[in-house]
Amino acid sequence: MKEVLIVGGGAAGMMAAVTAAREGCAVRLFERNEKLGKKIYITGKGRCNLTNACETEEFLGNVVSNPRFLYRALYGFSNRDTADFFEKAGLALKTERGNRVFPVSDKASDVIKALTREMEKAGVRVCLNSRVTGLLAEEGRVFGIRLADGREIPGDAVLIATGGLSYPSTGSQGDGFLLAESVGHAVTDCSPALVPFETGEEWAKELQGLSLRNVEVTIFDGKKKLYREFGEMLFTHFGVSGPAVLSGSSRAAKAIRKHPLTLEINFKPALTREQLDARLLREFEANKNKYFKNALGALLPARMVPVMADFCEIGLKREINGISREERGRLADGLRHFQMTLTGLRGYPEAIVTQGGVCVKEVDPATMASKKVQGLYFAGEVLDVDAYTGGYNLQIAWSTGRAAGQGIASS
Repeated sequence: MKEVLIVGGGAAGMMAAVTAAREGCAVRLFERNEKLGKKIYITGKGRCNLTNACETEEFLGNVVSNPRFLYRALYGFSNRDTADFFEKAGLALKTERGNRVFPVSDKASDVIKALTREMEKAGVRVCLNSRVTGLLAEEGRVFGIRLADGREIPGDAVLIATGGLSYPSTGSQGDGFLLAESVGHAVTDCSPALVPFETGEEWAKELQGLSLRNVEVTIFDGKKKLYREFGEMLFTHFGVSGPAVLSGSSRAAKAIRKHPLTLEINFKPALTREQLDARLLREFEANKNKYFKNALGALLPARMVPVMADFCEIGLKREINGISREERGRLADGLRHFQMTLTGLRGYPEAIVTQGGVCVKEVDPATMASKKVQGLYFAGEVLDVDAYTGGYNLQIAWSTGRAAGQGIASS
């Protein structure tokens, strides 16, 4: 019986463990923490957005790094296969806005319980509080692992599924990158991704906690558009966050290391410039005897009005009936093209995923097997693959974990 050693008890590691064990392998899973799936517990704000129900081609369009590498894995184990797996494991699912799939219970812990049950059924041996610090390898083949306490565990195959660098409190501290490099694998430059931005404007912190809904955000590198999304954003004490902004960090991560970028907010994306001007005329007529600061309640949150007034260079105590056509035009442009300066990304403790990882050119996309070291496999966030928010990253973990488990069993 093939002895399989899996390093990492997250989404990819657990899926690979179930898969390989069901195929007749003797599987041991080593997790450095005191419990399995610590990162799963906090995904989807504790609800666990475990996949996205869109078509596979649309799914691949939401993958930021190396989507072509994932083609075989995603078609081999799709979002529908994931839903089927968990429902057969006794976990009822529901689909919400944006095709996001959650447990009906809204409890991430139920996802971990389902995986744990399936591992137990398949005979997987779980070793908690067991940090792997080294690979046993010679002559281009891996033959085991070394634990932090010095013990050496022999095995026929080793899967590295340790995650990346994001949320280090969950145990993702780059161990897998070090293990990969120790046997000659390249690790690409890494960056926090799906992470809030820091901004250059001091007034941003005065808006801390203000949420903007149904806005369109665009990120520019000079005149080059890097990203555009419609949805919700949030002002923080350091800059901006929220669903529409987080995914932009994945597209902007490389550019923002070199220089600041521009965030443009369209507060009224459903209106054309002409429609917005007509709307302003109606609002101004209805509020013609008020000050500017008291006349925009139907257009902007109250806390945003002084900032917009400053951006458009219109005095807060200007009377509406004294606003010129040119000033009204500046307001219309401000509502459609409000700009902020993005100066950097927040760190890994706030990042949902890591951008960068084990170079996928050195990994077989069908089996997740190393092309450099026989018997070595990779799955999940340790690879140089990442996607937007919405269940895509967890599906990548399930798909690559399943591919690795099958690849190990059939080798």
